[in-house]
Amino acid sequence: MNWRSKRILITGAGGFIGSHLTEKLVQSGGTVRALVHYNSRNNWGLIELLPKEIRRELEVVTGDVQDPFMVRKAVQECDVVFHLAALIAIPYSYIAPESYVNTNIKGTLNVLQACLDEGVERVVHTSTSEAYGTAQYTPIDERHPLQGQSPYSASKIAADKIAESFYCSFGLPVATIRPFNTYGPGQSARAIVPTIVSQVLTDSEVKLGLLTPVRDLTYVKDTVAGFLKVAESDKSVGEVINIGTGRGITIEDLAEKIIELMGKDVRIVRDAERIRPEKSEVMELICDNHNARELIGWEPQYSLEEGLKETIEWIKKNLDLYKAGIYNV
Repeated sequence: MNWRSKRILITGAGGFIGSHLTEKLVQSGGTVRALVHYNSRNNWGLIELLPKEIRRELEVVTGDVQDPFMVRKAVQECDVVFHLAALIAIPYSYIAPESYVNTNIKGTLNVLQACLDEGVERVVHTSTSEAYGTAQYTPIDERHPLQGQSPYSASKIAADKIAESFYCSFGLPVATIRPFNTYGPGQSARAIVPTIVSQVLTDSEVKLGLLTPVRDLTYVKDTVAGFLKVAESDKSVGEVINIGTGRGITIEDLAEKIIELMGKDVRIVRDAERIRPEKSEVMELICDNHNARELIGWEPQYSLEEGLKETIEWIKKNLDLYKAGIYNV
């Protein structure tokens, strides 16, 4: 795909993956409209941290995907839509489940309907590996059953199925990308890697929840490359495509690896506040990325150690953005 000839909308552009995707698409020559969540401070989230030369090329729109009227306006005149806007924190979904239904389900419906009505050429809808729940087998391929083990994952499963229905019912050219755990510069402390790194930098203890869950960690630059590949390939339309490395690591081993890379002497402490309800905890997520390799020609380029080193250095330089002393839900 020649991105220089495309007008692109990115919903959730102020978020972690969204901001990296925004930067990459501007660098690729696309005309990018970035939809960020409205707030009275006019704060654009992580877009604020992008280089000035990137921000100058953006059309930033503030709004909320829950509003179908503003979504329609944001989609107008766009060729490609990347839909990343969502509430994503699992612990907060225990506290405010209705907000996840409104944003993740209704918001997705609004985006898909606007794309259908406006004749968008390609829609990339963002799913999550949490939709699979605790693995019935590993590695997890796209045929694995979906399990709503948290209000968050249930809302994302519903959103995925609405996207599927718009392809099957109306022929909307939508592809669903299902990233496994992504990490990298700019990620908030509600995620595991920044949680560990920020605590190592500020305390003699690293407080974590359950230490035995296994996660497949993908560096954000690889995940962004997956988004572009999904958008560029005609073979992705109507499909769900996993993006992950195919390698798993326990939370405890991850913490020990980060502590070793940082050269610190800190203890790992189990904190009951950070433990999910027993039936809600997802114990193992390891990606089968066969479809990504065969359908869209994607494969990871960064090792875990390479990605962690870049992430650690970014957090060191931006430690004031983190509240390491509290549990970020």
